[in-house]
Amino acid sequence: MKINKKTVEILDTTLRDGEQTQGVSFSPAEKTNIAKALLQSLGVSRIEITSANVSARDREGVINITQWAKKEKYLDKVEILGFIDHTKSVDWIVGAGGKVINLLAKGSEIHCRQQLKKSLNQHIKEIKKTILYAQKKGLRVNIYLEDWSNGFYKSPDYVFKLMDSLLDSNIQHFMLPDTLGVLSPDEVFESLSEMIKRYPAVDFDFHPHNDYGLATANALMAVRAGVRTIHCTINCMGERAGNASLAEVAVNLKDKMKMSLTINESQLVKLSDMVASFSGKRVSDNAPIVGEDVFTQTAGIHADGDKKGALYHGTMRPERFARKRSYALGKLSGKASLDKKLEELGLYLTPKNRKAVLARVIELGDSKKRITSEDLPIIIADVLENDNYGYIRLLTCTITSGLNLESTASIHVQLYNDRFTASSGGNGGYDAFIRAMKKVISRQKISFPQLIDYETRIPKGGKTSALVDCVITWHDGKERFKTRGVHSDQVVAAVEATMKMLNLHLHGQTTEDMK
Repeated sequence: MKINKKTVEILDTTLRDGEQTQGVSFSPAEKTNIAKALLQSLGVSRIEITSANVSARDREGVINITQWAKKEKYLDKVEILGFIDHTKSVDWIVGAGGKVINLLAKGSEIHCRQQLKKSLNQHIKEIKKTILYAQKKGLRVNIYLEDWSNGFYKSPDYVFKLMDSLLDSNIQHFMLPDTLGVLSPDEVFESLSEMIKRYPAVDFDFHPHNDYGLATANALMAVRAGVRTIHCTINCMGERAGNASLAEVAVNLKDKMKMSLTINESQLVKLSDMVASFSGKRVSDNAPIVGEDVFTQTAGIHADGDKKGALYHGTMRPERFARKRSYALGKLSGKASLDKKLEELGLYLTPKNRKAVLARVIELGDSKKRITSEDLPIIIADVLENDNYGYIRLLTCTITSGLNLESTASIHVQLYNDRFTASSGGNGGYDAFIRAMKKVISRQKISFPQLIDYETRIPKGGKTSALVDCVITWHDGKERFKTRGVHSDQVVAAVEATMKMLNLHLHGQTTEDMK
């Protein structure tokens, strides 16, 4: 087979090796959906979907995939791991509709001798027996040399004798795994260069693992050595530290080595989300390419640089991956970050109000609160409505609630120039706070407005950590008015709204007294 030196194929093994991630078991429907997306949407060259004889439930998923793949002309791209067991694996794969078997042979002498308790010649004899039966049944054959990386360095003669004995067996791909993820990039280049030099007519695949965090780098070095098929998984799924991340490998091969791939980059995040959802294994927010935060600028200086000339834009523009660049709001935010967010939302603020909003954003960010675009309108509304008259201040407040326990609140308040403490129980934390506050207010012969309505909401798509917008309607005996509190804690948001109400109420009374 003539290989294009600038083209690299990706074999995705999320459904086989990736399913060896601790605690992961895809249902037949999940496997089918992932397989379809990998081949149709993402455009990988081949997929490995299971190991033979795993379970009846797994067989159902395999049959669903092979039936669909046959109809859509993808069946030659669907592969199943089989074992050196003569007829057993082959019959299982044929019965499930498969056309390609990836035989798992021992690529190191220690595995052959200690695990199989056999000599190399005995192992070769059984490999060939299984290959002949598979080909007789109409299967194309690839072969894994398991633990090849250790075998190459610890028992190279074993590896070369095994290879030599199989060259006439019509094997499509010899697949070389770094089974325990032990190789460095230099070792990958050295060992694969030697394999390719010895066997120039063979199609080699490289199957890296990520135990040292080197899987992506090792994949690139394998390609530099001349390998033209790399095995990957979505989200680095796999046993122990996982396999090579498909997203990382594909993007690096394209950008750093100018290789041509069939991967549709706009689908990488969709596949990542699908696999994360089905596997229950979430992706780190800072995972390259697919992580939630990787196209988010946090520092204000970066937002400023982008505003003045896209100074912090790199080759990996988010649009490549059907994503958008965003500018986070928090304690490191500057005017440029806020301006970017306001521009996105189509909002305009006066310089004075913008300064006040930025101060509030930094205050919230300093408490480790993550500010989203959805939070910003709430913060703006809170700031624009906030008249800090300062007649009454909450110095400290402790509110406790528990299951089957009465809630309590203890407060320390400064009212005008005097300080007061009070505590109370209540039907819920906010009720206890109101009762304690009324004790302070009533001592000073000040009326307490009536609570008419109480509304809370979080932004659309918000999480449990989202900002809570609490709007309370009051009546002071003359008219209705509303106050707003914004906080990640619902009770604290209501407390903030109440303190604003009391300051407005006291300001009104002060104004009346002056008249």
